[in-house]
Amino acid sequence: MASKRALFGTDGIRGTANTAPMTVEVAQKLGQAAGLYFMRNQSRRHSVVLGKDTRLSGYMIECALVAGFLSAGMDVILVGPLPTPAIAMLTRSLRADLGVMISASHNPFTDNGIKLFGPDGFKLSDEVEGEIEALMGEDLSGRLASPEQIGRASRLNDAAGRYIENAKASFPRGLRLDGLKIVLDCANGSAYRVAPTALWELGAEVIKIGCSPDGLNINDGVGSTHPEKLCAAVKEHQADFGIALDGDADRVLIADENGMLVDGDQILGLIARFWKQHDRLRSSTVVATVMSNMGLEKALSEVGLELQRTAVGDRYVVERMREIGGNLGGEQSGHMVLSDYATTGDGLIAALQVLAVSVETKKSASEICRVFEPFPQLLKNVRYSGASPLSSPELTAAKSWAEERLAGRGRLVLRASGTEPLIRVMAEAEDEALVVEVVDHVCDAIRAITGN
Repeated sequence: MASKRALFGTDGIRGTANTAPMTVEVAQKLGQAAGLYFMRNQSRRHSVVLGKDTRLSGYMIECALVAGFLSAGMDVILVGPLPTPAIAMLTRSLRADLGVMISASHNPFTDNGIKLFGPDGFKLSDEVEGEIEALMGEDLSGRLASPEQIGRASRLNDAAGRYIENAKASFPRGLRLDGLKIVLDCANGSAYRVAPTALWELGAEVIKIGCSPDGLNINDGVGSTHPEKLCAAVKEHQADFGIALDGDADRVLIADENGMLVDGDQILGLIARFWKQHDRLRSSTVVATVMSNMGLEKALSEVGLELQRTAVGDRYVVERMREIGGNLGGEQSGHMVLSDYATTGDGLIAALQVLAVSVETKKSASEICRVFEPFPQLLKNVRYSGASPLSSPELTAAKSWAEERLAGRGRLVLRASGTEPLIRVMAEAEDEALVVEVVDHVCDAIRAITGN
């Protein structure tokens, strides 16, 4: 039976830095437990690739993890600030047993998190995370390394260069970005050096914003969760494209030459159609989540492609892609998984695919990035205290009423946030008034149940 998870959420462990569970003690214990879990073959040395984003607390968590891994007998390869997909790539490339990224992704600097990757570069399953968490609850003192078996720590000085070359290799040979002016917003996060370099080496003129991290300004008014600055800069500089990454660069949003934002659904549709034309899309299927717009589903079906949906979280997208043998998936929020090139969401590689379409077709961003007309969609969050109201009879009744109102004309999605006491209520349909009516009705029901 799979072990229950209390520390691990939808994307690793996450919380306020220096407050449970994001403490030195938890990080050290995680290093010991994960190190012991992956040290299956005692006849050889074992290693872990350890990276981080630019948060001040990253130094603290990094040191605690290093101590934990070393005490378990695992060698640590330190790579410093790099995108999350770079850690996944390096884990496979270096034949390491484990990869670890210290990041809270798009959250503010006050938060931090720990994401784990297996030796294949894929995020760990719920079951494996549960087993590691169970180990953390045990007394491991008798299983730690003897003095002569304690691990060693070293720094991989060319880690950034390796990732840059890997990203550039995803861009079609024979094409360059010469003549393109690109505004690049790295959210003052982990891609602040590698992403501008990769685009510049491919020939683009790069205008940088959000590339001056100070430990406290990651995602602060910049990046994919705050794209206003990017859109304004595109118009100000009369650029051809805008690219916004988040703090750990596993998600991306695009702005066209008019400063109009392009979300993950439009990016998915664009890449899917382009790959289909070039016989590169496997299984004739794109994987997205329950949050992706019905307009994307309709647009894909019109060209003979299927959209399969999963729970929210790029790890679940990847799991479904592996099940069906697909090579393209993503989320509306900008996580794009292109498994020909990466094992997890990679904002830079996804952006390069969009740029490749523009260069090859000689069309502007606005011409290629409007793949479909989105259905009206409304998302509201309702905060609650105490137990989750999701399974209450009153909410079940409100949900049934809403689904009857939609009656095949739209969708309703209710889900609990993985990081906050929130119920997310989303509906979409071609009739915008109906969408508002349905969402408001369900939100009112939740407030009545919780007394908020």
